[in-house]
Amino acid sequence: MSLDLESWNTAEDGELSETALRRKLQARGYQVTRYVYPPGTYFPDHSHQDDKIDAVLSGRFRMVMQGESVILGAGDTLVVPRDMVHSAEVVGDEPVVSLDAVKY
Repeated sequence: MSLDLESWNTAEDGELSETALRRKLQARGYQVTRYVYPPGTYFPDHSHQDDKIDAVLSGRFRMVMQGESVILGAGDTLVVPRDMVHSAEVVGDEPVVSLDAVKY
């Protein structure tokens, strides 16, 4: 399985902002919640009952899913299918501002 990673495209989506990224996720049918994770935050292997997208506004967020690792930066999104075991951690000393998008 290849990770479903998407980077912000300024030519198509305009300037990256919280409002623009939130609007893009909501247009895909997701409910969006904003979180700020301080440096050192780590989420061990877990899964969710709903399909979701993790989106990063700032900072760096490493996610590991099915043996693949990716570091999300500003404007990156990663689809996390329901029941998919994954882990996540803040990389570096900058907090991660994340939009957590859940499809109900």
